[in-house]
Amino acid sequence: MLKVTNLNVSYGDSRVIHDVSFSVEDNAAVAIVGRNGMGKSTLLKSLIGMIPVASGSISLDGHEISTLASFRRVQAGMAYVPQGRMIFPLLSVEENILSGLETGRYEAVPNFIYEFFPVLKEMSGRKAGNLSGGQQQQLAIARALVSKPSVLVLDEPTEGIQPSIIKEIAQSLNRLRKELGIAVLVSEQVLSFALEVADDILVLDLGRIVRSASKGAVDIDEVRSYLTV
Repeated sequence: MLKVTNLNVSYGDSRVIHDVSFSVEDNAAVAIVGRNGMGKSTLLKSLIGMIPVASGSISLDGHEISTLASFRRVQAGMAYVPQGRMIFPLLSVEENILSGLETGRYEAVPNFIYEFFPVLKEMSGRKAGNLSGGQQQQLAIARALVSKPSVLVLDEPTEGIQPSIIKEIAQSLNRLRKELGIAVLVSEQVLSFALEVADDILVLDLGRIVRSASKGAVDIDEVRSYLTV
């Protein structure tokens, strides 16, 4: 579904992402783990088109998208949940979700959104800025899902969220992937969350993929050594 080949990303003369290659198969989930400052957010922003690539290929469902604008990548089937959630705090919960309908794949908020995230239905008229961090994360995911993506990309979804809600979000993502048939790519520092949602784990260190393994074959102690300061 998503294939990244020899991707390089720079800020000016400074290379941040170095020859990164990986793929996310249909209905699969891949987690990219690493410490802060290792390039995870830069990598995901380059996939959605917020940062230009210096070289390399990004292919979505067999089509090259590395030169497309961000909104064209969304139209092609990619959805992005940014780090920090970036919801619209002065709009209501429902208005935030409606803002994700720009692709036109749904005419109204589909019922499954409120089935997966019932708290959003209860708070549909409340200003999004008044929600808790976990509720805002659910809202950000819901807003992305109404574009009807084939690949859902999430940047650090557990940041600033209490452990009990982290587990709920992991369960929701697993159920979403299974019932909606979407692929998931997530960047994360919390290894337990990554192992719960992903089929494959990639370790990003100083902008390079240094380890790659299926969940069942991950050397947890080795991966943790890349996550500690």
